[in-house]
Amino acid sequence: MERINRETYLSILKNFKDQQIIKVITGIRRCGKSTLLEMFQDYLKETGVKEEQIISINFENADYEEMQDRKKLYEYLKSKLVKGKKTYIFLDEVQNVAEFEKTVDSLFINKDVDLYITGSNAWLLSSELATLLTGRYIEIKMLPLSFKEYMSTLEDKTDISRKFRDYLRYSSFPQAIELYKINPDNINLFLDGIYNTILFKDVMQRKGITDKNALERVTKYLYDNIGNRTSIKSISDNIEGLEKNNSYNTVSAYVEALLDSFFVYKANRYDIKGKEFLKTQEKYYAIDIGLRYYMLGQGSSRDMGHILENIVYLELLRRGNEVYIGKYDDLEVDFVAKNSKDTVYYQVALTTRGDNSKILDRELLPLKKINDNYPKYILTLDDDLDADFDGIKKINVLDWLLEN
Repeated sequence: MERINRETYLSILKNFKDQQIIKVITGIRRCGKSTLLEMFQDYLKETGVKEEQIISINFENADYEEMQDRKKLYEYLKSKLVKGKKTYIFLDEVQNVAEFEKTVDSLFINKDVDLYITGSNAWLLSSELATLLTGRYIEIKMLPLSFKEYMSTLEDKTDISRKFRDYLRYSSFPQAIELYKINPDNINLFLDGIYNTILFKDVMQRKGITDKNALERVTKYLYDNIGNRTSIKSISDNIEGLEKNNSYNTVSAYVEALLDSFFVYKANRYDIKGKEFLKTQEKYYAIDIGLRYYMLGQGSSRDMGHILENIVYLELLRRGNEVYIGKYDDLEVDFVAKNSKDTVYYQVALTTRGDNSKILDRELLPLKKINDNYPKYILTLDDDLDADFDGIKKINVLDWLLEN
């Protein structure tokens, strides 16, 4: 399979190479973590690192099954260390090793070890590892392909609007690109494999969930309601077949498990005026719109406004932001994106044309109410020239997705 350049993530690994800090790469299955490690290993060899200085184990590979015993793993790795030189150790899907954090801690102590680990579950960093290694690791949160990365795989760069529709319909998972080129009909079989593996292996087995039907109903509800304000109570009230006496706790456990597996993401609300985080009426977003089509059918494309919102949310995460739903009095700002340097406000709309400018006025109103000097944007699919409304910039969302 042709490897897609994931320079955003690769540059982070290059920057932290040889630093006494563990590089932890997390993200949903099949988003490209293993390929990223392979690309980085190629980079190491290009810069003079010898083959024997690189140890790579994928714990999803049956060849390494006995290495899932942490003591055997440690003894094996210890025997492979190159004396007097840096040894680069890559442990892929390390959550399959019971008490792996003890092995990781032992390796970390050795100054001649540069350690990289990956995991497909947020539990990886809610385990003892986080406690044991506080301040001694960085987390690289990996997502499937951005639209810009998707476009980089195509020779023909014309008709961007159609390619954006293909990106949504045929999935942003890297392998889906190759399958699409062979036959688009293969995509659903591929997504079926991802869906079932995550639901049954990462969610049901890991969390001890036994009611497959109830879990699937909760999952589909979240995917059907992307971009809508919701709560655990509203989910439990709207799903039939759950045991009413315990439905709230059941739904809460299911949602937490789906979040841990990176199958869904949650955006909490932030009171811009009061400068405080709110604990109710959060929104949920899908990891991949192709998965949403697979789960809900072609009719799900009718909700294009929320689909576009979903894409913008994931892109803001890729760009290193903490992302919240903004509240200003009784008005809503789609996204408040915060990072170490800045805060930026975003409204997302399919179009702000027509209806006697009411749509544009509605999108502008909450942004105009905010009286700080942070940047404010309206992102739409309108193809007219970029516009400025008293400092609030309206730009085409595809241009924004493809910018550097």
